[in-house]
Amino acid sequence: MNDIIQARLSKYQVANAVEEENATKEIIQEIALYGLWRAKFFDVAVFQGGTSLRILHKLPRFSEDLDFLLREPDLKFDWAPYLKVLTATFEEYGLNPETVSKAQMDKRIRNAVIKDSSVANQLDLSFGRSDARKKLKIKLEIDVEPPAYSGEAFTFLDFPVDYEVRHQDLSSNFALKIHALLCREYVKGRDWYDFAWYVAQGHFPNLPHLEAALRQFGPWSGDESLSIEKDWLESTLAKRIKEIDWENTKRDVLRFLRPVEAESLSVWSDRFFEAKLSKLFSEVCLI
Repeated sequence: MNDIIQARLSKYQVANAVEEENATKEIIQEIALYGLWRAKFFDVAVFQGGTSLRILHKLPRFSEDLDFLLREPDLKFDWAPYLKVLTATFEEYGLNPETVSKAQMDKRIRNAVIKDSSVANQLDLSFGRSDARKKLKIKLEIDVEPPAYSGEAFTFLDFPVDYEVRHQDLSSNFALKIHALLCREYVKGRDWYDFAWYVAQGHFPNLPHLEAALRQFGPWSGDESLSIEKDWLESTLAKRIKEIDWENTKRDVLRFLRPVEAESLSVWSDRFFEAKLSKLFSEVCLI
């Protein structure tokens, strides 16, 4: 049994198999981040997205994937050399995952996948006992042509050992979350959960970064006349809120929450998110 990982898992005090699986994925995500740091990945890339909020800023929901942006555009980026170090790092902790880079050199978003079934054989896992062949799957995604004007920050982490992660600052990460709210082709409850969290924490999006992202991809793609001002953003988000079926939207995020956090989903409605929107624009002083 891997004592380091088992001890880490015990700190989560999971209540059921779903929480246990989410916690185990998160432990693998943290080891992956350490492996990427060892591979000097954060010299060229920044961590962003929902998992960065969870691991770096204690967002009270679990997350699935590891998302990154290159610091500078590079159409020749390849996951392969980083996955080699990643695999070696996992092996040092007794894990034997598959790490696969998908051949997508013509794509702006480059994917890789970590698939692991070995952890279930090393730990006392109820979800692993239910299906010995079950694999944990974590996707790595990186934008090789990121929108301009992103800000950076650094955070030290201490599992499995001390290391440092370069990541988007919260304002820039919030900007890309709003981009997802406005441009994603389907409604994702986790996006709206994160939006509510950002507002509750008193953050405001990096508007130049949001404008660059909107011009790059989505309904406003290529619109050089687009100018993101307070009134435009507030009215556009208000219109989007009116389009959402909140009962269906809750289902996406429910499995990533503990019961105490899941109770808060009962208030999700147009009225709730309109109040969040009002708070976002009334409490933040725009420069």
